[in-house]
Amino acid sequence: MKICRTIAECRSIVAGYRFAGETVGLVPTMGFLHDGHLALVACSETRVDRTVATIFVNPAQFGEAADLEAYPRDEERDFEMLRAAGVDCVLVPDVSEVYPAEDETIVETTRMANILHGQVRPGHFRGVTTVVARLFNFVQPDIACFGEKDYQQLQVVKKMTRDLAFPIEIIGVPTVREDDGLAMSSRNVRLGTKDRQAALVLSRSLNAADQAAAKGTTIEALHDVIKNIITAEPRATLRGLDIVAAGDLTEISGALTSPAAIMISVEFGGILLLDQRVVTP
Repeated sequence: MKICRTIAECRSIVAGYRFAGETVGLVPTMGFLHDGHLALVACSETRVDRTVATIFVNPAQFGEAADLEAYPRDEERDFEMLRAAGVDCVLVPDVSEVYPAEDETIVETTRMANILHGQVRPGHFRGVTTVVARLFNFVQPDIACFGEKDYQQLQVVKKMTRDLAFPIEIIGVPTVREDDGLAMSSRNVRLGTKDRQAALVLSRSLNAADQAAAKGTTIEALHDVIKNIITAEPRATLRGLDIVAAGDLTEISGALTSPAAIMISVEFGGILLLDQRVVTP
């Protein structure tokens, strides 16, 4: 596995893949990897000849400096995991490589970035699309794999890719969960024991919503089912609960007649966790 610290190094290696007629997949990460990230790698490897991963803790998508500083990091462990998973190249750029001095350019999906979870964390998705657009430019892959856990982020990236005509297929990979149902996240390690247990309310509420949807229900009733379960957990602070049309994230109401995306953001001891589920009638 090649480890690149600069964009130029990575481009040179990818150019070699291209010269050999090989296809390339991209797996963007912020490091401190878990099995959810490895599922993205596995997805890429079934579709292309070469997989490039990136490790970059993107300052543009953090609202508070303290949250950025607290984000867990373990580069050597990440390298071991990526190497064992069969990744061919990993780009680990410095902030100055991604955001040069005097940088002015941002990329933003003006509607999708500022609705739903974007209202909970203003500017977050602008930071995501700005860095993802740059990573796409650095690597120029054929495909890129993103987790479905952050459903809005996946749709935002898909929209940006379409709007800017990037010749890249965006592939959503199902959420990977711990044995007890908690969605895997690099933030989970920051949870105290009691908050870790309380966080199971996320998957529990989504399971209840899934069951309600299968029996026939309304959007409003689904909202109540989820809210009642989460607010009954004293350690949970509900920050966002949205039920929208799957795919384009438009508002829906009344009887559930087509696939709906449920997106939840809940805080436990100062740690914000996300979870999602697409339910169908």
